[in-house]
Amino acid sequence: MNLSGLNILVIGLGKTGLATVRFLAGKGAKIAVTDQKPLTALTEAINHLPEKVQTAPYEPSILAGMEMIIPSPGVAPSNIILSEALERNIPILSEIELAYHFLKTPMIAVTGTNGKTTTTTLIGEILSHSGHKVFVGGNIGNPLIGYVDGAQDADWVVAEVSSFQLHWTQQFRPHIAVLLNTTCDHVDYHGSFEAYRQAKEKVFKNQTTNDLAILNGDESSSLILSERIKAETLFFSSAHEISKGMFIDHDELIYISHDNDREKYPLDMIKIPGMHNVENVMAAIMACRKCGCPSDRIIHTIGQFKGISHRIEFAGEKNGVAFYDDSKGTNVGAVVKALETFSKPIILLMGGRDKEGDFETLSPLIKQKVKELVLFGEARTRVNSLIGGTVKTSCFATLKEATEAAYRRSSPGDVVLLSPGCASFDEFTDYKARGNFFKDTLRHIS
Repeated sequence: MNLSGLNILVIGLGKTGLATVRFLAGKGAKIAVTDQKPLTALTEAINHLPEKVQTAPYEPSILAGMEMIIPSPGVAPSNIILSEALERNIPILSEIELAYHFLKTPMIAVTGTNGKTTTTTLIGEILSHSGHKVFVGGNIGNPLIGYVDGAQDADWVVAEVSSFQLHWTQQFRPHIAVLLNTTCDHVDYHGSFEAYRQAKEKVFKNQTTNDLAILNGDESSSLILSERIKAETLFFSSAHEISKGMFIDHDELIYISHDNDREKYPLDMIKIPGMHNVENVMAAIMACRKCGCPSDRIIHTIGQFKGISHRIEFAGEKNGVAFYDDSKGTNVGAVVKALETFSKPIILLMGGRDKEGDFETLSPLIKQKVKELVLFGEARTRVNSLIGGTVKTSCFATLKEATEAAYRRSSPGDVVLLSPGCASFDEFTDYKARGNFFKDTLRHIS
């Protein structure tokens, strides 16, 4: 792909947008940038732009003369600039699609509604502990475009990829692609659950018989999808035996390869809680075995793996009440995974900014698992209208008020679980800030 002299618009001046601009400048493109935020609020980002990069107003008129659009992941397909670009047949590429055209390193791509970050991180650690040099990035933190802008000296790229990033891909092709699960999320962005699911499934679109696809054998949609996939396909299941892939057999994980080799892994090597994490581990094992990682290194690394921050993370105990930070649980599927982790009575903290989640589907599990529901933030009214009253329910404007109330209502032996099921952007910059605030509130609570 020759970018020299090409007129390219980059939408969004966050971490990914800035990395994209730097890459394009190095390739000799003529770049304009815009952002929904007023330029006066982006002084620091603008100061880091390369020379000759133009800033432009956030309106469709800026498309005049543009030959390519690179939107940051958070820019929805319904955006007025993107809609107009489609009308004018201007190519729209996501950052990971652009990066792929210049990528020289074999890639493992991990997507799914939940578990992406845990699985991506674990795969990276197993590869590293098996002697490979690894770049871990994508949606997890470091943009993929930043890697291709450098020496590309890793043996493997392990990339977490979101539906936002996959939406604008065309030729993107990972050597190993993992789809962990697909439950309702980001309807506000994609327009429908079907569109969201189709975006996720694009991770397999360009794979060939030389590649590997890893799917959830407990989802009926995976079985239908597998019929369209050209790559070698393996499944994982926490519910039943699999003929090609990985499943649970009493106190062991069994892996059956396409060559019918049978390997056993001890279930108790997994230290992070929840059956969903067993599924994440199975996907990671199969990906790493494809990369040639020895089973003893895999077992050792998994045994040392403590999970990631803000994902059903133990946050402390006060007067016999255990607190867990699942701030990264920003959708209904994540709340399900978190609730299924515990057997003790739960006081559940939910709320934030709504993404049009299907909260009503939580009612049966809440009746079974939750002692009291405490709602907060912008979404509290809608969530309350859908599931309030399923158990005792209260509503608060802020997370601080909700956390303090949850503690007051708790008894020794209870679990206070922050699993919001919503985005954090009503009150916080991201889920990490929300989780850290939750932990800080616990330290000062009395």
